[in-house]
Amino acid sequence: MDITAYTIDLTLKPTTFDVWHVCLAGTVAILAATLIILLLSMVMSFARRKPAAAAEPTIKIVEKIVQSEPIVKIVEKMVEVPVERIVEVEKIVERIVQAPAPPPVILKEASADAALQLLYLLQSDARFIDFIKEDMSAHSDEDVGMVARVIHEGCNKVLDEHFTFATICKENEGDSITLLDGYDAAKVRVTGNIVGKPPFTGTIIHKGWQITDVRLPSTIQGYNSNVIAPAEVEL
Repeated sequence: MDITAYTIDLTLKPTTFDVWHVCLAGTVAILAATLIILLLSMVMSFARRKPAAAAEPTIKIVEKIVQSEPIVKIVEKMVEVPVERIVEVEKIVERIVQAPAPPPVILKEASADAALQLLYLLQSDARFIDFIKEDMSAHSDEDVGMVARVIHEGCNKVLDEHFTFATICKENEGDSITLLDGYDAAKVRVTGNIVGKPPFTGTIIHKGWQITDVRLPSTIQGYNSNVIAPAEVEL
């Protein structure tokens, strides 16, 4: 038997299509379409599972955090207030609203005559104005010291003749003192670390001075108090 008679040449192209070839081509096309659809469905399923898997731990963490927070219950309670108490509060508010305004501060006008008279006495007996207005830079320390001693004696003489002085604190400087509630703030000035309310305990830094008597000389009518020291002319 000759085997070469059954050899098939694959390079040959069919020149006609029968029913068998048409069925074979249709089957290949259907299989190819089915394979493509299966691949697309697998890709889409994988894409959907990945975000869901990534979001799952976050959802669990949020659930844990929400569950760990304590639950706070707010209970509203209505309290009944007696009518007498309400009326009492209204009266207090009315008294506060109708409280009289504090009295106005009346400023007392100071008379310049007494101050000018004191300057006249200091200049007359101690040359006080001459010393203050003198240019000290033109004099030596020894000269200033000698003149200051004379001015000091004259000023002390004027003060002793026309005023009576007394110390506010009877204790010595450096002693401890306790200021009770209601102390006179005009006589005692508190400095340092001031906390709370009296009593205060501190140390006396300065005993303070107050005048208990004033003895200024009387002036005649028409006296010009603005003249502290009249000009002197020698003939």
